Amino acid sequence: MTYPPNGGSLRERAPVQPPTSVPAQRQSAWAGPTERLRAVATTEPGRLQIIGAVLALLVVTFGAVTALEISSRSEAADDVVTRSQPLSADAASIYRSLADADTMAASGFLAGAQEPRDVHEKYEKDIREASRLLVRAAAGTDASTSSGQEITTLAETLPVYTGLIERARANNRQGLPLGGAYLRYANHKMTYELLPAAERLYKAETGRLGEDSGDARQWPYLSLGAGLVALAALVWMQRRNYRRTNRVLNHGLLAATAASTVVLLWLAVGHTVARAELRAAMVQGQESLDVLNNARINSLKARANENLTLVARGAVLTADGRNDKYETDYTTGMKALAAQLKSAEKLAKGTQGSEPVADAITSVSEWQGRHRKARTTDDQGDYDGALKQIIGSKDSTGESFEQVDAALRKALAHEQGEFTDAAKDGRGALGGLPMGAAALGVLGAAAAVVGVNRRLSEYR
Repeated sequence: MTYPPNGGSLRERAPVQPPTSVPAQRQSAWAGPTERLRAVATTEPGRLQIIGAVLALLVVTFGAVTALEISSRSEAADDVVTRSQPLSADAASIYRSLADADTMAASGFLAGAQEPRDVHEKYEKDIREASRLLVRAAAGTDASTSSGQEITTLAETLPVYTGLIERARANNRQGLPLGGAYLRYANHKMTYELLPAAERLYKAETGRLGEDSGDARQWPYLSLGAGLVALAALVWMQRRNYRRTNRVLNHGLLAATAASTVVLLWLAVGHTVARAELRAAMVQGQESLDVLNNARINSLKARANENLTLVARGAVLTADGRNDKYETDYTTGMKALAAQLKSAEKLAKGTQGSEPVADAITSVSEWQGRHRKARTTDDQGDYDGALKQIIGSKDSTGESFEQVDAALRKALAHEQGEFTDAAKDGRGALGGLPMGAAALGVLGAAAAVVGVNRRLSEYR
């Protein structure tokens, strides 16, 4: 028997392969697709396929980004019209209703035991209106927010105020001097608890209105940038096609370019118009509304202080003990009212906006003149004569106050209409753009693919 040399086995030994490293395997795994892509890119059909895919992606991305960004702007514009501005207006109305209720309570008290029915009915109407608006504001506001907390404060304190007024009214009917103390305490509740809470609520809701308007007016930079990139790529492809084939038009690429151009122009023009209208609504409408609301509130507070001056008869003094507190507050309020009316006059646009403000300015001047005469009469000891000059039906400060209030109501209604119209126009300028951009983006991408495939067909 013959044995293999060197003591080997009968079977032939298999050659030992050198070990393959893991990084090399991974490199070969990635090298396959990369090499294939590189190979495809070296041929004109392959390059056209890559270009067509990139063009379609750019156009679709442009449409999608535009749809998303403008949807966000459109929602913010809709919030301005349907949520934040109505809540701001409701907060202002709550403030005015409370201030007017306090004025009517003081006016009714001054009239004596037999309170005029119309004054009492107006007081009741103001309280019902404030309560109704508080319920509506609470329904549209999160209780954990600052606005929700102010609404809770108002809802809890308003019944306390009305209870004090009823006690003042009951004592006044019986001729008891305690009624005046209850009325002053109710006014203290109104001045230092209810009205400050209503003012904070108004400022919070007006601030949210400004935020919504700012969000709606923010420029859609991503959409504009994506549109310019897509258009540049489409123009470059058509120029490349022309230089290689001498063909001026490629219908697919031309359609994609037209679709992208329409979206870009629609985006630029639509958002510019929306931005201008929403800005006009805020600068002209809301700014005027804010000034007029403050003017009307100061007129109501001045009227209440004027009435309380006669109710207190000098019993309540300023902190330094030198002057009547209510008369001092009246003077301060009238100065603020005059300054706000001057601002409103500058902001008013057109005859419909300026005429009621001018009427209010004239009536305020008349009111101040009649008030000085009433104070002189009261200082001379003629309380009944002064009372007639304050709450009388003719040539009284009450008549002047009603004229001021009516003029301010008219001016507020006009400015509210101006704001609503401008805000709706701004919202309307964005209407249809999100859906239109998405649809045109898809159509443009499809047209770009068709245009590139038309060139590819020439190589088959």
